[in-house]
Order: sequence, then C-alpha cells, then structure tokens
Amino acid sequence: MQAADSREEMIAVEDLLRLCGGALAAADELLARARRGVRDMVSTDGAVDAGKIEARQFAVHGLAWLATYNEALRQSLAWAENLSAEGRFGRLEQLLLQLGFGGYLTEMANGIAMSQIEVVRPIDLGLDGDDLAVFRTDAVERLISQGNTQAGRDQLALMLVEAASSAEFGELGLDETLSLVREQFRRFTEENVTPDAHGWHMRDELIPMDVVSGMSEMGVFGLTIPEQYGGHGMGKTAMCVVSEELCRGYIGVGSLGTRSEIAAELILHGGTEEQRQNWLPKIASGEILPTAVFTEPNVGSDLGSVGTRAIRDGETYKVQGNKTWITHAARADMMTLLARTNPDQRGYRGLSMFLAEKPRGTVDDPFPAKGMSGGEIEVLGYRGMKEYEIAFDGFEVGADNLLGGEEGNGFKQLMATFESARIQTAARAVGVAQNAFELGLNYGIERQQFGGAIVRFPRVAGKLAWMAVEIMLSRQLTYYAARQKDQGRRCDLEAGMAKLLAARVAWSSADNAVQIHGGNGFSLEFPISRVLCDARILNIFEGAGEIQAQVIARRLLESHN
Repeated sequence: MQAADSREEMIAVEDLLRLCGGALAAADELLARARRGVRDMVSTDGAVDAGKIEARQFAVHGLAWLATYNEALRQSLAWAENLSAEGRFGRLEQLLLQLGFGGYLTEMANGIAMSQIEVVRPIDLGLDGDDLAVFRTDAVERLISQGNTQAGRDQLALMLVEAASSAEFGELGLDETLSLVREQFRRFTEENVTPDAHGWHMRDELIPMDVVSGMSEMGVFGLTIPEQYGGHGMGKTAMCVVSEELCRGYIGVGSLGTRSEIAAELILHGGTEEQRQNWLPKIASGEILPTAVFTEPNVGSDLGSVGTRAIRDGETYKVQGNKTWITHAARADMMTLLARTNPDQRGYRGLSMFLAEKPRGTVDDPFPAKGMSGGEIEVLGYRGMKEYEIAFDGFEVGADNLLGGEEGNGFKQLMATFESARIQTAARAVGVAQNAFELGLNYGIERQQFGGAIVRFPRVAGKLAWMAVEIMLSRQLTYYAARQKDQGRRCDLEAGMAKLLAARVAWSSADNAVQIHGGNGFSLEFPISRVLCDARILNIFEGAGEIQAQVIARRLLESHN
C-alpha cells in the first residue's frame, strides 16, 4: 500500500496545534450562535417551552450533536497538547488529530449525521450565511481543505498496518498507573476472554464462572469502591480503562462490572452506613453479583411511570408487578429494585429503591425464589449474561433493605448513578469500536484479492483510518467525563456527550468492519458478525441516543448565553 503523492497537503506539526486552537475558538462561537438560535425556536415569552422542544426535536437534538462534536474536538486538542508537552506527540497522533478536526469541522459546516438517515444542517439550527462566515475562519478553512484528505488517510492507514503487530495504535495519554492497569487487563482479556468469546456468543452461554472469578481476583467489581469498604478506591478513569479493555474482548465480560458499579453507587450515595458496611465488601469481592431491576414492559426511559408495587407488611415489603430487560438476573444474588411504595403519589416521588436479596438461579431454574418467576428474552447480541423478564407476586423484601431507610427517594437515588453509568457505557462502546477496528484491520491485511492485501485499496484504508480517528475522539471525550467525575464535578452533560458519540462510533466501526470483510462479514463464523450485533445495543441502553440528545440539549438551553 502506498500513500497518495500529494504530501504537500499534510499539515506541518508546528502549524497543527495552532490551527486546531484557532478552529476551536471559531467552533465555540458557532455553538454559541446555534444555542441562541435553537433557544429562540423553543421559547415562549423568553422561557424555554417544553411543548416547543418536542415540536422542534430535530433542531434540539442537532444542537446536542453540535455541542458534542465541539467538546470532542476540545478534548482531543487537550490530549494532543499534553502529548506534545511530554514529547510524545508523534506522527500517528498528529494524523489522528488533523483528520479528526478536518472531518468534524466539515460536518459542522455542512451537516452532522445524527444517524444514517438524519443529517442536521446549520440552517436547521437557526444559523445563516453570516453565522457560517464568522465560523469559517482561515484556520477552519485550512483544516477543512487540508485536514481530512486522502493523503492523510492513506498515510495513517500505512502507520496502522505497521502498528498492527503490536496492537498499539497511538498514545492514549494515560499516566503510569493507568497504563499499568491497561496492560494487566489487556493480558487478562487476551488470555481468558478473546479466545472463547465468539463461542460463548454462538452457543448463547453464560460467561463461565471461572472467568467471573478471575475478574473478582483482578478487582473488577471493587475497582471504584472505597478501600474502607473493601474496594480499591480507584476513580472513574480507571473504570473506563478497565471497561474498554474487557469490552475489547467481549462486551458481555466488560459489562459484568456495570451492575456492580450501579449497585455500589446506589449504596454509597443513597444507603445507610449499616447498608454500606454490609453490602459493599461483598460486592467488591465478587461474593455477590448484583443486577439492576428498573425497566417495565410499558416503561422505558419514562421511569416516573413505574407501576411495580412494594407494599409494607410489618417488617417486610411484598412486591407485585412485572419487570423486563433485566441483565444477568438469574445468576445474580441481589437486585437493585425500583418499585412504587406510595400508590397515591404518581410520578417520581412515590418510588423507592430496594436491595432485594434472591437465591442464585440456574439455567434450568432461573428464579427459585418464592413470589418470583420469569423467563429469558432471546437477543441478537449482548449475550453472556442473558436478558430476562420477571414477574413478582408477593415477593418479600426485608424492610431494612429499603435503600437509605426512607421511602420516596428511589428516583433521586437512581439519578445519582447516571453519570457513572453513562461514562462506563461510553468506555464500553470505545472498547467495542476498538475490537471492530482491529478485526477490520487484521482482515484487510490478511485478505488477498487481485494480487495483494485489500488494505492497499484507498476505500478500505480510508475506512480503517476514520475508525481510528473517531475512536480517538470518543475515547478522549470519555476520559474527560471520567476525570470530571473523579474531581467531584457535575458531569451529566459530559457523560451524556461521551455516551452519545461513542455509541455511534461503535456502530459505525462495526458496520464498516463488516463491509471490509465483505461476504465473510455476514457469516456467523467470523467474530465481526458478533461485534456488529453487540455494537447495536449501545445506542439504546443507558438512555437511547434520542433521549441522550434531549438531555444534553435541555442542559444547553438552561443558559441564556
């Protein structure tokens, strides 16, 4: 494979950071104007109108995407500047940044793909020619024209092929501790997950308990739990690194820790000290495996409509109702269960959260507990833990298992976990995207057609190069959200952006890797078929893409600026 001859199009490193900084300032101004434009569309008498937000959903969600692109560029530039200061900003990293800015600035100017069939243009956001003239500064124009070129994509693809033998595709910007964590979990994944993942998926099997035990020994389930409760006391950035490496092997393994993370967050922030002392050490050690029991058959993102009842009867609550899409439910030992304790209070305020103990089930008898029954939901991907629907009919939960000891706080307690859950989901998506990229790259190198490897063809090379670029962009946005969380700052906006972008990148990477495989990509024999199925769920759970965009935009519209 040879790069295009037009090497004069490559931007010199001494100019690149300066150009990106100038372009980012122009992008900030474009976002500010778009925010004012959309706010005008959805306001009545100067106040944001919920009805108008629904009616102008396309523009509202487009604003969220524009802001997400803007923040992804900001964090990627910060990553590059840090590497440059440390003398680690090599040619591969420079190309990732150059192509990323060139590609995303072009979309910001002409139209951002919110999905395969929905492109939001500047005019949809209330922007006109004058606004775009202010945006298209000399720095922006140069990056649009010389940033994401075939010459750049070809050169990056050449470097990715050379890096394939070491499976290192650029500096991540991690410190020494996190780099060691990454290496440890990469080895664990390559030895214990990758060789068997496709077989588990094809046979629709639960992840073997020896793998779960190995994860316990590695500290996965107690990674972010404070040391005083038996955990390792590491931050959300470490959680991202671990989740990404595990999902690089199999999303089911990487997602095992999600349930422990959610349960631990609920107990840490909403539980009593007695509940913390009782539950957290067991979660951290892997002695108990939790599952999250929130969703109902007719209730998706509208959790205020939860109808499952928990009726107090002396020192117990009796649970009545139906839940669905419960991951790893049969093998779990404890459920974080959202139910309505006050039937007279509709909406969020009547909800409470329970730490409901249950016996561990088996494949033949998934729910042996009295007052509890259910069955498996067969799914395309995201296997390894299995999905279930559950019916409760008088299932008993001890009153001392009411989270926090007070009724009516369930929704508030759950909301406190959303930042961490979405950051981790973004990291899982980055891991899935990385898996898809590596499968596509290796196939492109190995597959011989017309006298050589197909990776030499520009449209194959270009797909791989753009995958690597968007994985970098989404990874840096995810790490940024995690750092904000680690520093105790509100980061629901950043977490939402990370999840929104990374989920789309995982799907597009998997889809393009299937295309590189050609007919073999459609064969169940090849692992990329599994990764495609796994990638699709990421834009649905932990807040569907549309819900995520709505939440981001509402935050942006809160400000009058």
